[in-house]
Amino acid sequence: MAERSTAAVDVADNSGDDPLTAKAEKAATDGVAEEQDTADTTADDAENKAGDRQNGEQSSIETPELHSGHKLARRYRLEECVTRLDGFSSWRAVDEKLRRAVGVHLLPADHPRARSVLAAARSAALLGDPRFVQVLDAVEENDLVYVVHEWLPDSTELTTLLAAGPLEPHDAYQLVSQVSQAMAAAHREGLAHLRLTPSAVLRSSSGQYRIRGLAVNAALRGISAERPQRTDTEAIGALLYAALTQRWPYDSDAHGLSGLPKGVGLLPPDQVRAGVHRGLAEIAMRALANDGATASRQEPPCTTPDELAKAVAAMPRIRPPEPEFPAPPEYQRTTYQQGSYGRPQQAGPVVTQVMAPPPPPLQSRTGKALKWAVSALLIAALGLASWQVADRLLDQNNKSETPQNNQPQDTEDEKEAEIGKPVAIVGAHDFDPLGDGSEKPQGIKNAYDGDPSSFWNTDGYYSADFGRLKEGVGLVLDLGKAQQIGSVDVSFVGDTSVELCTAPADATAEPNSPGAFATQAKGSGGKVTLKPAKPVTTRYVLVWLTKLPASDGTFRGKITDIKITS
Repeated sequence: MAERSTAAVDVADNSGDDPLTAKAEKAATDGVAEEQDTADTTADDAENKAGDRQNGEQSSIETPELHSGHKLARRYRLEECVTRLDGFSSWRAVDEKLRRAVGVHLLPADHPRARSVLAAARSAALLGDPRFVQVLDAVEENDLVYVVHEWLPDSTELTTLLAAGPLEPHDAYQLVSQVSQAMAAAHREGLAHLRLTPSAVLRSSSGQYRIRGLAVNAALRGISAERPQRTDTEAIGALLYAALTQRWPYDSDAHGLSGLPKGVGLLPPDQVRAGVHRGLAEIAMRALANDGATASRQEPPCTTPDELAKAVAAMPRIRPPEPEFPAPPEYQRTTYQQGSYGRPQQAGPVVTQVMAPPPPPLQSRTGKALKWAVSALLIAALGLASWQVADRLLDQNNKSETPQNNQPQDTEDEKEAEIGKPVAIVGAHDFDPLGDGSEKPQGIKNAYDGDPSSFWNTDGYYSADFGRLKEGVGLVLDLGKAQQIGSVDVSFVGDTSVELCTAPADATAEPNSPGAFATQAKGSGGKVTLKPAKPVTTRYVLVWLTKLPASDGTFRGKITDIKITS
């Protein structure tokens, strides 16, 4: 892979050095630190292996001597140099015409890569995809070639995000989904990136990911690849791997991240860090496949961004974590009750203001009218009640003279007998649509075999809320046909939160997502009775666990018995 190099001359890879600009500005630049000449010399061998340089003579090219305040095209005023190496420099500048910050790449017109940089910049500008940092201008003027691009002060480099720790599963899912879709669109237009590192990916304040340096970064450094789609796909896989584990998926440190141990090869993310989302881990391994060899279990490798985007889209959607609201402050007694709220307490006796006594109630003209109205209503109510009592006594006398008909009573007795009838469970299976699709299927019969000493259990998790990887798991019970459900008794080992969900009465097949089931009741404890507000008719019953108890150093749900009655 052409972009696996970690040498010091790789500007975008050195986000860990001291920045020259403010942190907000650092996210918008194409590199964040000037490199020492000694660092350049030390890193030349690694760069030559990665193909970032085609010969060793390019380092002798002198960068144009420009200074802060210099104007290009009487419009772009250079403010601060953020990168100077290998014959080109990058600047933070101001577009005085539109009064906005921009970024500028500068190199001499006789630079051996000047023509390719101009061509790459103009091709990227024609793409016009908002998922990429836009090229605004590409000009050759006064023996200079310069490329002007957007400056995004409200965005943060992925390098900075990873320095704080691994991303949440939802954030990692959004990263690989958005970046793979964007690169698939670029490759359809014949454009490749070839330097897709953590410093080339920015996340805006709204959570959208944007890619900078499309085609231009590679052209500035003379990078090419025989299989550009494969190169960019593997780079996306490396980004996802780093987002899941906070480790670089090769045996060398890069981008402020530690590499894998030497000699062990490419380890799956869930072997590097506990609690990694299995679906995302497999996507990362499929993208990191080399020459068709992959550590993925059974799925084929992804060799293009389009294949990777389709593989991500086929996954179950990962929902964002629930927002955490701060606890309300404790109640503090104030002096409002004493009439001194908002004023400091004063020493000495407090003089209480004497309040005038209220007037006697209902002595006005309106009050007298109200009393007559209430009296009339009371008289009417008494008359109505007397009439209802007399009517009921007459009705009872009529019934005593009429023979009783026992048939309706027998029908109600039959209905009551049917309500408490046990409902047989024909079959059951584990239900894990928000995870890897499997949740201990081998012990499911123990959940409804009537033996309280046997149980079905879930996988072990690192917290009661499934390690914040998903909302729940459960069992789907098949009753053989649509039947009336009055209550479901579930016995657990340890206090467990559970929901009773049912499929529609006319469902001919079992639903495959939690949203297709209707929640009928909720409960928590070691033995929970779940009763719908009214009896429902269904064939498929979902017992959905939403919070797990602690068990053997982890959190694990255990169901010892399930009984269903009509």
